[in-house]
Amino acid sequence: MTDSGKSTTEIIRASLARRHRAERRFHAYGIAAVSFAVLSVVVLLADIIGKGHGAFRQTYLRLSVTYDGALLGVTDATDARQVTDGDFQALIRDAVQRRLGEPTDRIARRQQVALVSDGAAYELMARLRADPALLGASETLWLAADDDIDTWFKTRGGDEFTGRISERQVAWMNDLAEHGDAELRFNRTFFTSGDSREPEQAGIGGAVIGTLLTLIVTLALSFPLGVAAAIYLEEFAPENRWTDFIEVNINNLAAVPSIIFGLLGLAVFINFFELPRSAPVLGGLVLTLITLPTVIVASRAAIKAVPPSIREAALGLGASKMQTVLGHVLPLAMPGMLTGAIIGMAHALGETAPLLMIGMVAFIVDVPQGFTEPATVLPVQIFLWADSPERAFVEKTSGAIMVLLAFLVVMNGLAVLLRKRLERRW
Repeated sequence: MTDSGKSTTEIIRASLARRHRAERRFHAYGIAAVSFAVLSVVVLLADIIGKGHGAFRQTYLRLSVTYDGALLGVTDATDARQVTDGDFQALIRDAVQRRLGEPTDRIARRQQVALVSDGAAYELMARLRADPALLGASETLWLAADDDIDTWFKTRGGDEFTGRISERQVAWMNDLAEHGDAELRFNRTFFTSGDSREPEQAGIGGAVIGTLLTLIVTLALSFPLGVAAAIYLEEFAPENRWTDFIEVNINNLAAVPSIIFGLLGLAVFINFFELPRSAPVLGGLVLTLITLPTVIVASRAAIKAVPPSIREAALGLGASKMQTVLGHVLPLAMPGMLTGAIIGMAHALGETAPLLMIGMVAFIVDVPQGFTEPATVLPVQIFLWADSPERAFVEKTSGAIMVLLAFLVVMNGLAVLLRKRLERRW
């Protein structure tokens, strides 16, 4: 018995009860934290998908187009100059009037033509250039609708619709829909075209190609340089103040704000080396500076994970230091190095601030064909669209975010797969 009248057993039981209650509370706090995080992610994804799924579909109108040379002002379709100067908007006006009837006033005529996207005229021009025999002939085409018409057709005038559309346009669209001449189709333009000031013509094709070209440059520079630096620091570098200084700065570089690397790229690569602005080669160089610390740290960790017995066995059989590293240590550490490189590339894929500093915020319409041509990347494209006032750009922005998230999930999934399939347990 103790002085307070309680036995030692009772005291221990009371202490255990308090400890168990504390553990249960801690367990509950952990579950609550994880549940809140998962719920936040689910809400975020639901909001993005809810706003962005419409970007993968586009409203198309079926019209019978007659390539009337008199309307076009074209007498010879093989003459590129005549075709370029042709009035293809007149063909669209004629096709719409033949389908919906000729309006009696000028405002109604403008509203009829406004049902169809401005990009339809360029599509007709491209078709006539590709096949001059179409001059004087007719064909039935599905042409993209204007962005306000497209938004209205997707929501059918619901509360979320904030575009500008007249009552006559609503009546015309209802008539087209009833006869099967207006429907939602897969939006190929979203994946094949570059940026545009018209939402229905804007796509991520140019940004995706620019992103791929930029990441190719980043991978080609950061992976070999990072692996070489890791091998030297881990296997060959002497232990002195100089190598300690390098190691500390490599670790510190991983925490430097990415915009600092953009300023460095602006000062060195553009102002000093005079590389072209808004080019994948320039973006790749800047992203290489950001990715290098991640690759070096991951590669060093992979090299450290190789058991010392591997090195000792190789050296004991007469292999040189270089032969031991390149022939035994490096192949065994390569899965971890690849995983680190993929994670670093995924980090680079989501960067925006440094690329804004080097001019990759430019309005790029054409899809880039090389590493030195003007280009933009997917995060910057999202940034530009998010600042656009048109309602249709909201779904374009969310759709581009969905594509970017898909890339990130694939890259991180590939890193996990490589680690699971290739790593060895010692």
